[in-house]
Amino acid sequence: MAYISYVPEDSIPQEDRVPDHDHILRVHGVHSRVMKLHFELYRELMYGKGPLSRLQRERIALAVSVRNHCLY
Repeated sequence: MAYISYVPEDSIPQEDRVPDHDHILRVHGVHSRVMKLHFELYRELMYGKGPLSRLQRERIALAVSVRNHCLY
């Protein structure tokens, strides 16, 4: 759970909403344009062309989350 309150989805402008079914990015809803940009960055980093496989990228993300004591 984030320390920042989640903004209700219906309070986020339609053009800035993202498919965030786990609500991980919705903490950015207080500045919804940033939420959309963050989602686009995530999609590029995790799915864009690059030297790392998708599995390697997920493993790195998992290691960082564990190191940062993330609960998700």
